[in-house]
Amino acid sequence: MPKTKDQRPKTRIGYGFDSHEFRPGIPLKIGGITLPHDKGLGGHSDGDVLLHAITDALLGAIAAPDIGTLFPPSDQKWKGADSVIFLREALKRVWDAGYGVANIDASLILAAPKIGPHTAAIRTRVAELMGLRGDYVGLKAKTPEGLNLDNAAIAHVVVLLEKGAAGRRTSRRPKAAMRKR
Repeated sequence: MPKTKDQRPKTRIGYGFDSHEFRPGIPLKIGGITLPHDKGLGGHSDGDVLLHAITDALLGAIAAPDIGTLFPPSDQKWKGADSVIFLREALKRVWDAGYGVANIDASLILAAPKIGPHTAAIRTRVAELMGLRGDYVGLKAKTPEGLNLDNAAIAHVVVLLEKGAAGRRTSRRPKAAMRKR
């Protein structure tokens, strides 16, 4: 039987967006780390706006269902869940589709806390979770000047996937990405 040529594109791009409102009495998690602040991000899970946007970008790049479809907020199973669970599922789907993450670029928009002092730690943690080198993760932070969004955090993320990139850049399924924290 003749072999058919793989018709999948060599690269795929995904875009993710998420936003959450600040609420008192909960920890602030961004990019898989807890940041010092008097308020956290409300959400059905832990409210990690960055990991949610990354998850949606990964899923979108392979035309998979979005985070809300896979982990519906109406399901109590996901109440307070660690967003790393969502990221792991998205990465598994990317790898199963035959792709790896080439790089990621993210922008955070929030009035407080200042992200600058935490940028390196967030980039390192995201890179570790995704099995990437740190210089494959871009992160910028902006304030929402003039937008009247001082009580919210917003994340925009773009990912580039390459067919088989996981094998060239890092192990196929990085231990850090699969390990529970």
